[in-house]
Amino acid sequence: MDTKLSITTFTLFLFLASYVSAQTNGFDVTKYGALPNRDITKALTNAWKDACGSTTPSKVVVPKGTYMLKQIDLKGPCKAPINVQVDGKILAPKNPKLLNGVDQWVKFGYINFFTLSGRGTFDGQGETAWKHNDCGTNKNCDRLSMNFGFAFLNNSIIQDITSKDSKNFHVNVLGCNNLTFINMNINAPATSLNTDGIHIGRSTQVVITNSIIGTGDDCISLGDGSKQITILNVTCGPGHGISVGSLGKYPNEEPVEGLTVKNCTLKNTDNGLRIKTWPGTPIISSVSKMHFEDIVMVNVSNPILIDQQYCPWNQCTKQYPSKIKITDVSFKNIRGTSATQEGIVLDCSSSVPCEFVELNDIDLTFNGAVTTAKFSNTKPTIIGKVPKLMA
Repeated sequence: MDTKLSITTFTLFLFLASYVSAQTNGFDVTKYGALPNRDITKALTNAWKDACGSTTPSKVVVPKGTYMLKQIDLKGPCKAPINVQVDGKILAPKNPKLLNGVDQWVKFGYINFFTLSGRGTFDGQGETAWKHNDCGTNKNCDRLSMNFGFAFLNNSIIQDITSKDSKNFHVNVLGCNNLTFINMNINAPATSLNTDGIHIGRSTQVVITNSIIGTGDDCISLGDGSKQITILNVTCGPGHGISVGSLGKYPNEEPVEGLTVKNCTLKNTDNGLRIKTWPGTPIISSVSKMHFEDIVMVNVSNPILIDQQYCPWNQCTKQYPSKIKITDVSFKNIRGTSATQEGIVLDCSSSVPCEFVELNDIDLTFNGAVTTAKFSNTKPTIIGKVPKLMA
């Protein structure tokens, strides 16, 4: 995605948000019976219903205080732009079973010109769920809820919100167009399983900017069908880095096209910038126009990694190579410290080798020494300084 276009879209969203804020009708949940330290599911549902039905811009307000919330699904279409402003702390049930196995604890869907804002925190209270998460090895495991599901939102903003200790992924983005995350704070311990920060799938023109994400899995991950995604000024860590994929595991996957990651810092992550695809599957698709620039690494394992033999917990066979074609990928001005000797590993598919890969000014050290680079099934263009190539 063109960075100038991203900034233009971002500025337009800020103008929209300020305009809507100045013009809104207010729907405070306390007027619908919400009380601190009580369940506000009914009050929030009713406030949303009235606000969504308003023919002029509206705002649902959750004021300062601590509140309990069961699973909630807030849907449009709404009749005018709508803002949900959360200034309090909202707690999910600690017991995962009380969410009845739903995919997401808080859902917003099918809305045009939606804003979620405020300085509030959504606390998934996921510690109990993490202890019993065996989904990596058990296909019949209990389904755990993500903190947020944003589905089929258009021209929308998520701003200044904190997502804490989700039981599963923090944020799942599906089928959205022109969605911007600004000043998000996402946090969970490094030991929390599957707590990806923001996962994007089948969405276009998603911007994530000026945010801090630290989790037990990928800070940001792109699933199939992600297009024109921009990640700017994000600090990631702990976690597994910024990832494209994994891809190629499921039928009918759509191509991933257009990613810009710029001016980001990764700290103490298990991986840095990664593209991962599954071998041993018949899925044919592509990844293209991936651009990573001006990135600082601080004690990052596997800082630059293309892994087309991704197979965690031996869930696949590597007898057949991945059929996901990777083209037009650049890594520019990547600098800092690596926690592994190998600073760059490009392990591409022997069936569909990576093409048009560029490495430009990569300055990574390991214990004070220059890192190494290893390439399989690709011949990258090298410009400026890069780690030492190993046979």
